Amino acid sequence: MYKCDVKRMDDKIKTFSKFGDAGHGGITRYSLSPEAYMARNEFIKRMEAIGAVIEMDDVADIYATLPGTDPNAKRIVMASHCDSVKNGGNYDGILGVMGAMEVLETIAAENIPHKHPITAMIWTNEEGSLYPPAMMVSGIVCNDYLPPAIAKNFKYENMMASKSVLDGATTFGEMLEKSPHKGDKKNRLNPDQYEAMFELHIEQGPILEDAGNEVGVVDCVLGMFNYRIKFYGFAAHAGTFPMAKRNDALYAAAQALCYIHTEVDKLNRPELVYTTGEIVCHPCVHTVIPDYVDFSIDVRHEDPKVLEQVMNILKSLPEKTWAGCKCEIAEQWKRDTVYWNKELVGYVKASAEELGIPHQYIHSGAGHDAQFASYMLPTTMIFVQSKDGLSHCEPEYSTPEHCTAGASVMLNAVLKVDAAK
Repeated sequence: MYKCDVKRMDDKIKTFSKFGDAGHGGITRYSLSPEAYMARNEFIKRMEAIGAVIEMDDVADIYATLPGTDPNAKRIVMASHCDSVKNGGNYDGILGVMGAMEVLETIAAENIPHKHPITAMIWTNEEGSLYPPAMMVSGIVCNDYLPPAIAKNFKYENMMASKSVLDGATTFGEMLEKSPHKGDKKNRLNPDQYEAMFELHIEQGPILEDAGNEVGVVDCVLGMFNYRIKFYGFAAHAGTFPMAKRNDALYAAAQALCYIHTEVDKLNRPELVYTTGEIVCHPCVHTVIPDYVDFSIDVRHEDPKVLEQVMNILKSLPEKTWAGCKCEIAEQWKRDTVYWNKELVGYVKASAEELGIPHQYIHSGAGHDAQFASYMLPTTMIFVQSKDGLSHCEPEYSTPEHCTAGASVMLNAVLKVDAAK
């Protein structure tokens, strides 16, 4: 069994944390930004230093490949992203890139034999923080393999027209044309040239830490759906209109949200998670009774039957009375549970066992580029412990030791694929 180097990993963590440093311990590193270019150029510099061949595709994904002894063998790829959310942390996404780099650096430093070419890859615009949606470019690259209901949301021409959330005018396509990392479409990830894909990531939750385990053997990405719950009342003056005659849309929404929580909690599914993260209130004036309110509901679970139970609760809402207001529900999108390739999952678990690293099976509640890639070629993920379960925020932290443990598991799992194929 081979082990990656914690000193090299620590150096990468410290170096990449400078690119987009927000001044509070975290980063803001939007895709196609100068900060992202700095991180990408550092990746290229370090990978060229160990003899990796650099390629880029038409949507600015970057591939660094160490050739194998068999020129006809397919590549084994390790991929993640280097862009972040606003005021995000130094690990989400970029750990998968640094881990892939560490695997290649270890192979080069220890002259580890391998017949397959082994590739470290950076996906473009996973977060979608500046140019929505999230997982944009993996949605483009994998589009022909995605379920139609998902593929339609990632059409190339629509993605190129995505506008900056900052100025509302600059498009992703315009910035892509200016990118020094825009290459050729023929270099895209594809099943003809690639054997399998791994993605290393922080857990983004507290499960591993609570269990005292360092590494998560990820078996799936949870199924989920997102709905909007809408309420229609009427506006009137806050100081003059009697309470008994009001149809207050915000009060109606508050009643319904409490009802949802009560009814969903009765299902007694501790592993079920659901969130209202966005609310719209009109006219949103402190002297006016709201006439329209809608809020989001994001629901995630592995079992489609459990998701259906929650769906039935939501579908009952329009049949009830909510402070005299009309209620409507509208599906935004949904996805089925995506299970990782069992053979690759087995290699990850075997590697963790052989290395003596405390580990467990775990689900992913969040979406990742690997999720879309899994429709194209065998794919799996590896998690490492997140301190206090925090992610998408500046206190996000994973120790260099945990990050290195995850990279070591990935290295040995990759070598198992290389030997098996």
